[in-house]
Amino acid sequence: MQDEKFLEEHVLVFPTCLLEHIGAFQGFSFELDKYLTIILDPKNHTFITRKEAENNPDYKQLIPYALLHHKDSVFVYRRGKLLTEKRLLGNYSIGIGGHIGITDPGLFGTTYEDGLKREINEEVIIESPYTQRIVALLNDDSNDVGRVHFGIVHVLTLEKPLVKPKEKSINETKFLSTEELQSKIDTFENWSKICIQHIDRIIDYKE
Repeated sequence: MQDEKFLEEHVLVFPTCLLEHIGAFQGFSFELDKYLTIILDPKNHTFITRKEAENNPDYKQLIPYALLHHKDSVFVYRRGKLLTEKRLLGNYSIGIGGHIGITDPGLFGTTYEDGLKREINEEVIIESPYTQRIVALLNDDSNDVGRVHFGIVHVLTLEKPLVKPKEKSINETKFLSTEELQSKIDTFENWSKICIQHIDRIIDYKE
């Protein structure tokens, strides 16, 4: 049974038909200029209950999805029992992030990074200087979770591989090389699988 907090929580969504109007895609897109301005425009947003958002494919929940990397390695964790989204329980992930709630102030335009930082600070402790940038977009309509979410993929480039879990739902943390990620791809959640398929281009660590 879902708890009362989950039922009352309101999250930011945009209409799925908006994505179809711009140009629907399956999987990964590096066409930031085509999508970001429209997807991040507040006039295209609304807040609905988390319960409805998780079950209504007419809307997409906007999710910052941050990858932490150092040189040729990427931060990995396993989703634990206290995870709100039970459909991802037990999967490995390379993405840090979550829903944008109705109580989050000023997340868009020049302050969008504030929302990303809040999500990161809730989930992990990064003990290294880093830079961050948006690199791609995620849309996976192949399963029930993906059909109601839309991801903005951020890359955080760390000077040192120093990251600790903060939430109890984040377990078995480690940094794995891109080769190790590709060899273990079947153990990851779908969004992470899609990212791993493009991992060299995403992190561009040789640049």
